[in-house]
Amino acid sequence: MKPIRLTSALPSVALLLALIALWWLASHAQWVSKVFLPTPEATWGSLMEGMQKGDLLAFTGETIQRMFWGWVLASAAGIALGALIGSSSALRSWIGPTLEFIRPLPASAVLPLAIAIFGLSSTMVLTVVAFGAMWPVLLATMHGLANVHVRLREVSQALQLSPTSFVLKIGLPNAMPDILAAMRLSMTIALIVAVVGEMLASQPGLGQSILLAARSFRASELFAGIVLLGAIGFASNALLALAEQHFLTYQRR
Repeated sequence: MKPIRLTSALPSVALLLALIALWWLASHAQWVSKVFLPTPEATWGSLMEGMQKGDLLAFTGETIQRMFWGWVLASAAGIALGALIGSSSALRSWIGPTLEFIRPLPASAVLPLAIAIFGLSSTMVLTVVAFGAMWPVLLATMHGLANVHVRLREVSQALQLSPTSFVLKIGLPNAMPDILAAMRLSMTIALIVAVVGEMLASQPGLGQSILLAARSFRASELFAGIVLLGAIGFASNALLALAEQHFLTYQRR
């Protein structure tokens, strides 16, 4: 299996190397001014210096912490509310229109309200991250619970399962593939919202680091922050993909 996986990854690696080569060529040939497009070497140097001597490592930890805890809160709230609403057709008919009204609101649009309530604090950023990342999980859980096969519902009635037992033993396991996929999307949203919140609320993190570098025209530091964000997003998605594969394999057994 391993050679097949390595072979399938080669096109992605080749594309990444081609993009880096194009970046190197564009920066050294000065197709774009180095004020705006640093060389890969300068970006790597700023990344290493920031991680070893500067605050970049601490900022990275702050952003990962906000992303993770916001994602945890979003996943817990999304699964709980989704299970509650999805298991009741009456609740879906009552709350559905309200959810459809709130769901399209971007998390950035809620930031001014959150600032008014919590102030420019870390709690405000965490709240907005949880709000923005909750929706994929909530909707996936609702969809999974609402679309439980009729035969499974008949089995639960024959066994005289309580609503709670039905959700825990039949509903959530049936919705697990949708929920796990939504949690991967939720993690990406949590990272994006955490960075935006750090920029607007002046909270320590990669968002603030990138914003300050942009204002000071320190392009290599700006690109170093962007590279770190890409690495965080890639690593978190890969870890969740492995967890999803593990849980779904275990469920099939």
